[in-house]
Amino acid sequence: MSQPGQAPRRFPKIGMRNIKTALAAALCALIYYFLDRSPAFACIGAIFGMGSDLENSKLHGGNRLFGTVIGGLLGVALFWVYLLFYPQGGHTLLLVPLVFIGTVALILLCQIFWVGGVQPGGVVLCIILFSTPVESYVTYALNRIFDTGIGVIMALVVNSVFPGGFTFRFMERFYRLFRKTAEEPANMIEKTEDERDGISN
Repeated sequence: MSQPGQAPRRFPKIGMRNIKTALAAALCALIYYFLDRSPAFACIGAIFGMGSDLENSKLHGGNRLFGTVIGGLLGVALFWVYLLFYPQGGHTLLLVPLVFIGTVALILLCQIFWVGGVQPGGVVLCIILFSTPVESYVTYALNRIFDTGIGVIMALVVNSVFPGGFTFRFMERFYRLFRKTAEEPANMIEKTEDERDGISN
């Protein structure tokens, strides 16, 4: 509710980025429906990977994808070390120094490979260490990396097709070139007729 003397707050508009984000997530869900596989992480990857334009999508998608890859592989390595001491799993104090070491290593690796991957990588790292069953920690990490990659790719594809994307700009340039080529013969004919009229006069 607006305060007295203030302009009423307008309802947010549904912009192009809104539509592109929703479409990328919906396409992921549709593809995974036919694969009989949960689309949750693919949809999340698509939503995180969508930007205002293609370059922005590469940045956001790279953050999500590289962070997931680094955090996932690091989590698998640390959980393997944990299972050497506790093959049955369970929550023990050994996870405390492991998450400390993992976080330090994650930040260092992200600084080397992809700076923006710390937050999504940290999420995957902590889930593997604290919430993943012993028998499925490797498959969880690989599936998470795969699904995130699909979502990011979908975001890039959708963003490239819509205005502002590479495909859209390419088609726009192609259309302008085609139109210019089509108009040149007509202009030449009109110029020739004008010259001929000038000579006859």
